Amino acid sequence: MKKASPFGAVKRSMVGDNGPSVWPGDDPSILGSAVLEPVGPTEVRSFQTFRLVYTVGKLGLDDTGGIRVAWRYIGDAGQPQFNDPAAANFVSATSNGQGRLELKYDKRGGQRPWNEILTVFQSGGYLTQGDQITVIFGDTSGGSPGMLTQTFVEGGREFRVMADVQATGNYCELADQLAIPIVAGPPVSWHAAIPTLRRPDETFHLGLKAEDKWGNPTAQAGATLRLEPSLPVTGLPEQLEYAPEDRAITLENLTVADQGILRIKVFAGDTQVAEAGPLVIRQGDIAGFWGDLHGQTGETIGTNTIESYLDFARNKAFLDVTSHQANDFQVTAEFWAHLNQQTALMDEPGRFTVFPGYEWSGNTAVGGDHNVFFRTEGRPIRRCSHALLEDRADMASDAHTLTDLYKAFNDTGEDVVMYAHVGGRYANIFYDHDPLIETSVEMHSAWGTFEWILTDGFPLNRRVGVVCNSDGHKGRPGASYPGDSIFGAYGGLTCFLTDRNDRDAIFEAQRRRHHYGTTGCRMFMDVAVKLPSPGILFDRNPDAMPDTKTHPVVEAMMGDIVRTDARTVQFSGEIIAHAGIERIEIRNGTEVIKTVRPYEERDLGNRIRVLWSGAEYRGRGRNTNWTGRAQFENATITRFETINQWNPDSLFEQRGSDTVIWKTVTTGNFMGFDAWVDGAQSAAGLAITTNHGNLTLALADITLQDITLDAGGLERKLTVFRLPDAPLQRQLSFSQSISLDDDGDNPLWICVTTEDGFQAWSSPIYLFR
Repeated sequence: MKKASPFGAVKRSMVGDNGPSVWPGDDPSILGSAVLEPVGPTEVRSFQTFRLVYTVGKLGLDDTGGIRVAWRYIGDAGQPQFNDPAAANFVSATSNGQGRLELKYDKRGGQRPWNEILTVFQSGGYLTQGDQITVIFGDTSGGSPGMLTQTFVEGGREFRVMADVQATGNYCELADQLAIPIVAGPPVSWHAAIPTLRRPDETFHLGLKAEDKWGNPTAQAGATLRLEPSLPVTGLPEQLEYAPEDRAITLENLTVADQGILRIKVFAGDTQVAEAGPLVIRQGDIAGFWGDLHGQTGETIGTNTIESYLDFARNKAFLDVTSHQANDFQVTAEFWAHLNQQTALMDEPGRFTVFPGYEWSGNTAVGGDHNVFFRTEGRPIRRCSHALLEDRADMASDAHTLTDLYKAFNDTGEDVVMYAHVGGRYANIFYDHDPLIETSVEMHSAWGTFEWILTDGFPLNRRVGVVCNSDGHKGRPGASYPGDSIFGAYGGLTCFLTDRNDRDAIFEAQRRRHHYGTTGCRMFMDVAVKLPSPGILFDRNPDAMPDTKTHPVVEAMMGDIVRTDARTVQFSGEIIAHAGIERIEIRNGTEVIKTVRPYEERDLGNRIRVLWSGAEYRGRGRNTNWTGRAQFENATITRFETINQWNPDSLFEQRGSDTVIWKTVTTGNFMGFDAWVDGAQSAAGLAITTNHGNLTLALADITLQDITLDAGGLERKLTVFRLPDAPLQRQLSFSQSISLDDDGDNPLWICVTTEDGFQAWSSPIYLFR
């Protein structure tokens, strides 16, 4: 299929080793042409064969010249290989002209975003106009099953074709480019989503979808669904025919009159296939609105378009709030204008809040990655550089360092909020900080989990909130699966606590840190501090705004900054989750004051949990590869369940009756398994062998408390403990008396871990005496 690029006019710039260049002249026949077949819709993660035929143009193709095919770096299709005709992803190339062809593949051989490169070199002769080179991706003639396609849906997976016709090393793009639409596979799971906090008679929506093995909403699902709510819901049908036109459906304008906890079970026939909730219906001043404010599309490093991205956020992930965050050094003036048009078009106060914004992508040495959110459209973009932009007309507005960016925003009185985050270039919180602009840090994304980006700031007296987003590059904000490439975690979500869902209210929630983040689940979280005598609540950080409004209070919510004379306060909270609650850690700064569990030592059964976690270091190469084996001695595994196995193709399975093996990746997050075992506990043991350390234990010694092996790296470790056999309870409250330190802040916050491997963090309440 020949097609124009969906991301703007195709430029004949080189994708190679020496930077961009432009072919002189506009005659497309000089470079030749290419066709690709077949071009029909292709299922994700299937084996296929594609034939690309390049026809030589007017100038011919000189000896040692060649053609290149480039794909986006974020892709996770099978990597081409040329050595084993019987293995997957075998690629062959032939021509009907002189000489021979040589093939070379390089995952990082080209210029961003077209890093993945296959080069076909012509040698031993030249080709003339009309000669053809045929490249077969997934050549099955030698027994190969074919070429493995990517894990995510895309309107068109581009095969960007270039030619170096004069053997100069200058590979210039052909005028017409090629693409294959990638569609979802068959359904393997159903999902239902509702918010977590509303007031009586306040409207909400229920989202329903079926996903394939790789987390793509699929059009292949159809069923009669029965809905069984735990509370009466006005507007909710008892059953519906699920046959969506666009891979998901949303039931709008639902309400619940009475206070309580709503969960909606979804049945297909007599089988429960999903459950939505919890949704807490409670009188009060606030509701909870879920957002993923961080992701990219094909206009920069990601895939798909801004239009499909915003549609996915609202109608496939069922979010209340979103934003788009493109790397600034790749944002053209045309795309910035188009992005602002789309955010204005999709913003729907009361239902769906969309912020214009971008990612300031300065190197870690000068501040590192920061998300920028504007309250209104039409604001100028201040880039860290024009590294990938040909139009340099607005270079004077660049802010090369984080300090430059803060100064520019303050000088112009910009209405803006920023987050520090960990992506390719992790944020350097030691470099600079503006308390009135940088309100939060992103603790979790598809890149992994990074508590250190918050805790590093405590000694610096930073008072920031916790957010979690996806930083997804596959066009799936709010439901961002990592696939099989550089990401290692499911994308996060943030719940904003405010009285309404519009830009003004969400901005105020950000500036007051009234929000909490999760690793992708939707749980209800409420934490508060009760003071024995009135304290002073500050609307803004008084270190940066001494004249900010103040209020006398005897209670503070998450994110608040409060001065108190109290030496001891009562810190309480309530968690209502989608799954069982494994633990709640109550923290003052970096100290865990208490760990609360919904079970005691006497409740423990024969369920052994084994986890591995951590990263190599803070930068781009943080992924830790784990190869491991856990063998039970004198015990038999009767049931086995994985935790956070986001890549279905990774090796992670039970072997025989007593062994589990794995070859997986962590990126600051954790994964592992539960094994229910039979056997004489007094004589049974567990031997864990990994490439990062070994652990040998008697099962009788595995109890409530974590047994941990430090495995080096960045908080890299093995952890083993015992759980009750039965599912854990999904609702848990705590109340803890905490003595305050006299000097500096007391950041009181919690970390929640659920039975199925999700985590959540409250924004700290900052108390100082």
